[in-house]
Parts: sequence; C-alpha cells; structure tokens
Amino acid sequence: MQADIGLIGLAVMGQNLVLNMSDHGYTVAVFNRTVEKVDRFVEGPAKGHDTILPTRSVAEFVAALKRPRRIMLMVKAGAVVDSFIDMLLPHLQTGDIIIDGGNSHYPDSTRRTRDLAEKGILFIGTGVSGGEEGARRGPSIMPGGNPEAWPAVKPIFQGIAAKTPDGTPCCDWVGKDGAGHYVKMVHNGIEYGDMQLISEAYFLMKHVLGLSNQEMHKIFDDWNTTELDSFLVEITRDILGYKEPDGTYLLDKIMDAAGQKGTGKWTGINALDAGIPVTLIIEAVLARSLSALKDERVQASKLLQGPEHRFDGDTTGFVEDIRKALLASKIVSYAQGYMLIRQASEENNWDIDYGAVAMMWREGCIIRSAFLGNIKEAYDRNPQLPNLLQDEYFRELIHSSQDGWRRVVAQAALSGVPVPTMATALSFYDGYRSERLSANMIQAQRDYFGAHTYERTDKPRGEFFHTNWTGSGGDVAAGSYNV
Repeated sequence: MQADIGLIGLAVMGQNLVLNMSDHGYTVAVFNRTVEKVDRFVEGPAKGHDTILPTRSVAEFVAALKRPRRIMLMVKAGAVVDSFIDMLLPHLQTGDIIIDGGNSHYPDSTRRTRDLAEKGILFIGTGVSGGEEGARRGPSIMPGGNPEAWPAVKPIFQGIAAKTPDGTPCCDWVGKDGAGHYVKMVHNGIEYGDMQLISEAYFLMKHVLGLSNQEMHKIFDDWNTTELDSFLVEITRDILGYKEPDGTYLLDKIMDAAGQKGTGKWTGINALDAGIPVTLIIEAVLARSLSALKDERVQASKLLQGPEHRFDGDTTGFVEDIRKALLASKIVSYAQGYMLIRQASEENNWDIDYGAVAMMWREGCIIRSAFLGNIKEAYDRNPQLPNLLQDEYFRELIHSSQDGWRRVVAQAALSGVPVPTMATALSFYDGYRSERLSANMIQAQRDYFGAHTYERTDKPRGEFFHTNWTGSGGDVAAGSYNV
C-alpha cells in the first residue's frame, strides 16, 4: 500500500493533521527525525488507523509515496525547513511536491518556490491556523507557491479543512510564491489585534466599572450572540468563568506579561516597509512588549501618579459602549489588515481574492467569526473595494458605534486605564475620514530644515516646490521621494 501524502514532523499539529487526513480516507506516510516519535505515534494516538504508514528513514518515507509525491513538512520555520528539503531532494523526481505547513516567513516561501522550480520540484508554502483542535477537526488552510502543485493537493486540503455554514471549505488557492504564508502572517497580526482589543474591554470592565469575573463571563456570553460572535470572544467567556478547585478564578493569578513568537512583529515590520498604516496591529505588538516589562512596571507604579477620576455613570450603558468600541475597533483592524494584503497582492502580482481570504478565515482558525461572512459579502458587492470602511455595511456599523467608542476612549484616558488599540483605531478612523490632516505642517518643517519640497493645494498633484524660508537657504531642493 502506497500513501496519498506524507507528513514529516510529529509534534502535536503534525500528529493531528495526519489523523485528520486518515479520518477523511487518505493514506498517510509519516516520518520524524527523532524516530522514536514515529513509534510512539503509531502505538498511541494513531493506533487502529490502518491508513497511517510509519517510516523510519527519509528513503523509506519517500518510497512509500505515490507519484507525484506530496510531502508536507510540519517542522520549525527557518533553517530546519531548508535542512529537510536538502535531505529530501536526492530522493525526489520532477513534478514531486513539497509543502511547508509551518509558520514560515513569506520571503522564504518565495525563495523556496523559485529555487525548487529550477530543480523540477513544486513547492507550496501554506499557512495552517486553528491550533491543535483545528488541525484535528478542520483547520483554516492558506496555500500559495507554485500553482502547478495546487490541483494535486486541492482535494486533500479542502477535504480536511474546516467548512463554513454553507459547506464551503476554509481553504483555497491564495496566490503564487509567498502569498499563502503572507496571508497567514496578516491573519496572525489581526489575531494579535483581536486579542489585545478583547483584553482592553475586559480591563475596562474590571478596573473602571469594578465588575466581577462572573459578571464579565455573562457579558461576553451575551456579546457572542451579537456581531462579535467569534472564537476569541467565546474563549474569553470561558476563561472568565474558569475556577480552580478551591473556587478562586484562575485568570486573576495569571501573570500580566504576554509572550509572542514573532508573526505579529513581521506584520508590523512589513506594514512599515510598505508604508501602510497598520496602526492597530503594531500597537498590539507593542502592548505585549510593554507587558513584558513587568518588574520595571511594578517599580514605576510606586513612582508615577495617575488620575483620581472615578466612573460614576450608568454601568449598563457603559458596558454597551465598550461593546461598540470593541466592534468598531475590530472593523478598523480588519480594514487595515486588508489594506496590507491589497498592497502586497498588487506589488507582487498575486491576484489575491479578498473575499476568498475571508472565507478561509471564516471557520477553523483563531480569528474565525461570523463577522468574516460580512467581509466576504463586502467584496462580493465590490471586488475593487479600496477599504472595508467604505463598504455600506461596515460604514453603518461604525456610524452607529462611534459615539460609544469615543466615550470609552475618553473615559479610559480620564481613568488612567490604557487602551492602546481602541485609541489608535479611533485615531486612524478620524485620520482616514479627514479631508485635511496636519501633514502640511510636517511638509513645511521638512522643507524648512532639509529642502525636501512640498506639493501645493492650488497646483496639480505631482508638482513639487521649495521655499527659501529664511532668505539665506538658497533655492536648491533635495530630491522628493516616499518610503
């Protein structure tokens, strides 16, 4: 018996993907560099799965596969992926397919697609989201790379992927080269933003309103029946209700120092490189960095004063304001994420289907939510939509939410409670909707000290001018360019 697909890397995600494939009728060959893991897997979680074939060397693994060979790597991103590719290449033939299912940086997937194509090997760099449970029961899968490989893996990937309520697989071809891992990177950046926004909502209710964990548990349960219906709101509800054996809430004992693995940072760096104002995701990344300064913050808390203001308004009304602030900020977060995807798609000629991306994220992944169905509908209405904020549905949601959103950000400032992502989302919204911004002063300053030139409102765009502001600076201007 030969396998339909092979998987290397039997950590939890790899094991669960193999079991998922086996459940869907595919025969899967497995290999792990630490061979003992193969034996433990087939004798443990995979016991009784006759369609899972253990192998104990690269040569045996490759020989167990039907042609064209489909090999999925679920290993640590970076040099480890390249190491396994080098081990596999001597055993492969023209037309065989290597799939990288880890959290690789998209430029690496672009490089691998092109380098392997020169050797006759087809490469797919695919984002896989959903954690352990998603891998086992149906993840979101975002493949990109060499389009010639897609027909050979499409039935398997779409078979094991999560499904939307209407049965659409949460998996489709994203685009060539690094497009799949790029979309996964932005997914993870949006995930950072969603998590930070929810944590700010929780913190406001706890420290401005003084609500109990049980009260917040009920609020998040209610919110999950509104436009905020999502996996992250659902698990936040569960976390708030979780008690230790002694009846105390576990959440209150968890250290307020958040970790990160780097994909949010990649999104922020890419946004800065591209000149796209993805302010919310960047603030979410920096909020984690600030949280990590725990010891320093403890010291500063004893030295630095904040306001004495106390909230004395309507608690129920303010809870609804927080919900609106969370919803409006979430819309801004996704709008910014899609701005970045659009820029990358146009720059790299990836031809990404933005509505299809929303469906890939609709179920199975960490940011899965009902809200994504509305994003799909927005792009169905206008595939050339320049920004989600201009779509009628999202525009109306923002308009109906913004009064509460503004009250929340103002109250947070008065109370000395940090809400970096809610505040930056509001600033972005106000900036995006402004016909005029303060940047005319910046351009005047740049021209004053560096002769960097400026455009004029009474002249056509693209004409640049320089003023000798002091009378002694001369008329020579520096070159004008944008980052």
